[in-house]
Amino acid sequence: MSSPSVGKLTNADASARMLKSSVATLGCAFAMVIAAAVAVVLAITSDANRLEAERQRDRIDAAIESQVRLRELRFQSLAAAGDLQTPFAGPDPLAAMQAALMRLGNRFLEFDGAYIVSASGIVFAGIEGDSPSGQVGYDGLKHFSPALPGGSKTAPALRRLPDMRGGPGMTAWSMTHDGFDTVSVMVMDVPARQGSLVQLLGPLKIVGYRRVTSTMLAELSHRYRVANIRIVGEMPADPLSRRAIPAPDGGVRAWLSWTPERPGDAMLRQFVWALAGVGLLFGCIFAFVVQRLRGAAQQIALRESQIQRLAGQDELSLLPNRRTFDLRLDQELAHLGRTGKGLAVLLIDLDRFKAVNDTYGHTAGDELIRQVAQRLSRVVRSGDTVARIGGDEFGIIQTHASFPAGCAALGERILEALTEPFIIMGVATTIGCSIGIALAPEDATDREALLRLADTALYQSKNGGRNRYSFFEAQMNRTLALKRMVEEDLRRAIENDELLLHYQPQVSVDGATIVGVEALVRWNHPEHGMVPPSEFIGIAEERGLIVPLSEWVLRQACKEAKRWDGIRLAVNVSPIQFRHKDFVANVIRVLDETGFDPSRLELELTEGVVVDDADAAEAAMMDLRAHGVCLALDDFGTGYSSLIYLRRFAFDKIKIDRSFLEYMETTGESAILVHSIAHLGRALGLRVCAEGVETAEQHRFLQAIGCHELQGFLFSKGVPADEIDALLTREKPFATVLAAA
Repeated sequence: MSSPSVGKLTNADASARMLKSSVATLGCAFAMVIAAAVAVVLAITSDANRLEAERQRDRIDAAIESQVRLRELRFQSLAAAGDLQTPFAGPDPLAAMQAALMRLGNRFLEFDGAYIVSASGIVFAGIEGDSPSGQVGYDGLKHFSPALPGGSKTAPALRRLPDMRGGPGMTAWSMTHDGFDTVSVMVMDVPARQGSLVQLLGPLKIVGYRRVTSTMLAELSHRYRVANIRIVGEMPADPLSRRAIPAPDGGVRAWLSWTPERPGDAMLRQFVWALAGVGLLFGCIFAFVVQRLRGAAQQIALRESQIQRLAGQDELSLLPNRRTFDLRLDQELAHLGRTGKGLAVLLIDLDRFKAVNDTYGHTAGDELIRQVAQRLSRVVRSGDTVARIGGDEFGIIQTHASFPAGCAALGERILEALTEPFIIMGVATTIGCSIGIALAPEDATDREALLRLADTALYQSKNGGRNRYSFFEAQMNRTLALKRMVEEDLRRAIENDELLLHYQPQVSVDGATIVGVEALVRWNHPEHGMVPPSEFIGIAEERGLIVPLSEWVLRQACKEAKRWDGIRLAVNVSPIQFRHKDFVANVIRVLDETGFDPSRLELELTEGVVVDDADAAEAAMMDLRAHGVCLALDDFGTGYSSLIYLRRFAFDKIKIDRSFLEYMETTGESAILVHSIAHLGRALGLRVCAEGVETAEQHRFLQAIGCHELQGFLFSKGVPADEIDALLTREKPFATVLAAA
């Protein structure tokens, strides 16, 4: 009699201990969550204040640079107009210069005063507001900035500004505070005509200045939305809210200061209420969890019974699961021989399902799965099977329909149903789906093969833009087989030297001589015949074989091209290959192993090579140039901002893309572009090569505009190395072709 009582007490004690342990665990977890939340809030608010201070400091710098740039443009427009050069040609240049300066007073509205002085500081003309000024006014200005012409050189030098033409400028600027006033000074060389005055005094400069007033600072504060911009004599503690203003002696006794906004403080006040809400929420959750723990045993038992009951059913969607789907498909396929009717398998993959999970959480994803299951169940006919066979993948077995028209109609209904917005957690969410369809017995008659083909069609739908359906086609199998063949056979072909190279000549613009060859890889597959590069290069990049393939091409080309003295060898470089960390070292190693002259090697890079990481690309290119390797920019004009790359990177040659020549007329837009590119290359000292030359008219046009080299089918397609040998033995190998054209 006592044993049952002891058992009950023991179970009760165990339940009490479990409850206490759970409560203590939840309490510790709550404390850790609150501490972490407080730390995160403080970090976020501090970062927000710092980022806002940095943004305001950048706006101050931009404001000052904008003001300086405006005044610089005033000076440059004055110099460009030539109004100050004319007085040098008159009998009395000093008087004429003063008169010209007074006449141009409206050009100096951005300045309080302006002077024309010699390099030694002698004033020849001056203006203060609307009145003439002379040496005394300029000497007072030198008090603020002794680094002006004729002043002391002990003060900090004027900061030189970049010339708008891209070279080092002839304009300089500084801002100085003498303890009372702050003055902004700008100096620019006056492009004077040659004359006795210039020969006697040397080059002249124009000096303009403006006092920095509280009104000016208030205007800056309003325009750039930075509070309380002012000049202070005591250095502000925050380095993000100050800018030093040097004194005439080079020290710093004044600072430009402002009051940065502090959005983090406002955020902190809001987070306090949020933390309080979290605490209240946790209290409710805590009470709820305690209540739930009491019935944990009953829930576990109920769960086990549900698992047994739903062994053939997906618990989330309440549709048949993968096991039931496979059994049902096997049954339907077994009936094909007896009924003579066909069936279709549709595999459906939801588009943007991961985005819903990431944005709204897994609860939202589960709700979406349930709603999708309901809609799919409504669009199929009686006798069809709908199942959830994966995370966001569904399958349908369609029977008793006309094929393939019935499958297409079902696909349309599915697309229409699943593109309608779903209401998830009170938010309208739009997704889509991709559908792959395989038919039995047309495509396959066993389950594994039929599902594999439907999955291949599904892959095609995804690659084709998603939110569509695709029937399986034999060409899809060829594409997959090609990818597998490239991955398996190409690696073996590289290792066993089963690839071969063709070379397309690059000829001089008159078509008389071969100046270079471009190496082109070819693959003569023992079973599939000649595989074009367009089919295996992209797959090689996708499957990670492009680096060994490119290294093989480079090594083999260097070996074969050694016998062509004086002929440059051009080899294309893949962006993936170029970004490889050992690319430069591999190129140098191949050159050393083959003994090929680096000055004859020309690596052809596309603009995509340098887009992703310009700094790393520049370093690699400079390293290659240091070893004597030449660099060419391929497909010029078809990608990004090529002019930027021509300025920054050390290219030796640019190649005009063949697309400009395909439909070119000598007076059309393409002709204008080709003409401009050729002149640009020549102006930069680069060799210019035109690709895709196929007609005599194109040849004559390119010769007329000054291209250096030509390449195309007019002269030769890519040919084996022995045919290059034959061409090089002829004095004018293309004379017959050009004469016939």
